[in-house]
Amino acid sequence: MAAKKASETFSKALVDEVQRWGEKKQTGVSLRYMMEFGAKPTHKNLLISSQFLHKELPIRIARRAIELESLPFGLSHKPAVLKVRDWYLDSFRDLRSFPEIKDSSDELAFTQMIKMIKVRHNNVVPAMALGVQQLKKDLNPKVATKDLQEIHQFLDRFYMSRIGIRMLIGQHVALHDPDPEPGVIGQINTKMSPMLVARNASEDARSICLREYGSAPEISIYGDPSFTFPYVPSHLHLMVFELVKNSLRAVQERFMNSDKDAPPIRIIVADGIEDVTIKISDEGGGIRRSGLPKIFTYLYSTAKNPLDEDLGVVDGVTMAGYGYGLPISRLYARYFGGDLQIISMEGYGTDAYLHLSRLGDSQEPLP
Repeated sequence: MAAKKASETFSKALVDEVQRWGEKKQTGVSLRYMMEFGAKPTHKNLLISSQFLHKELPIRIARRAIELESLPFGLSHKPAVLKVRDWYLDSFRDLRSFPEIKDSSDELAFTQMIKMIKVRHNNVVPAMALGVQQLKKDLNPKVATKDLQEIHQFLDRFYMSRIGIRMLIGQHVALHDPDPEPGVIGQINTKMSPMLVARNASEDARSICLREYGSAPEISIYGDPSFTFPYVPSHLHLMVFELVKNSLRAVQERFMNSDKDAPPIRIIVADGIEDVTIKISDEGGGIRRSGLPKIFTYLYSTAKNPLDEDLGVVDGVTMAGYGYGLPISRLYARYFGGDLQIISMEGYGTDAYLHLSRLGDSQEPLP
């Protein structure tokens, strides 16, 4: 089946409108703004929020849809990528055909619609991973890494934008919770304990390791259990889970057939004035220096590939994946002004430093 251009599947009017909206300026928001605005989710505030999203989301979605049409190496024509592009165009159309939001019943209907959009895009990451993989199969192995740089930069922009879109939708939807926990504003917990989130994420990663290998190294967590700061717990959980999972796999595979006990993974939570830093240290043998630049690319995973051609398999979390854990975790850290660094000692182990900005003032990085 020949790949269809958007102009063949969707009306010319829609494609033109996507172009028009893609040229508009995006408006970033900060964590602090989301907190202050969401602290009193009155009807008026929810109305303002939905009117903002009604304008903002089509701009962000149009920009991604346009980029999906013109990727290098024919990536745009891979079936999985076409599927993603269609999701973006469908969502753009849904948003643009929604009438002006004037009162609370409009606002509730709009909230239901963007909830559906968020669900429609649930599998974007595995679908894009599959597209990149379909591309890798066809590419001449001699294609230089710097040529692939373009794809890498596109994916960074694409996933960063996706984090922002999901955060805005998730935040708006969560403000409708009739009975939020104390200190919780939408998806933000103003009194989040990084120790607690790190513990939960570690236990989740450890149970996967147990399931996959039959045993798992211990994990020790150090820090002040009473320390809290405002952050999005689901983002932190995702990052720590990913980093701990990598460490568990490295240690497990290094000590599996050894008569020595596997050394524990150590997590240290430090609370600085500007940053909260979480360090995850393992003695899993480290990464070769020549391999370090590759760990943040989307075209690289040391693990065997869990992605089948069928997208249905992706819901089960596997121990090692399509090489997306690290680059996407770094984007989550950067989204609110933090960062992720990996320092390795080959022959010994790896330290991951997750820096989270605690000022809450940094604007979303808008690709």
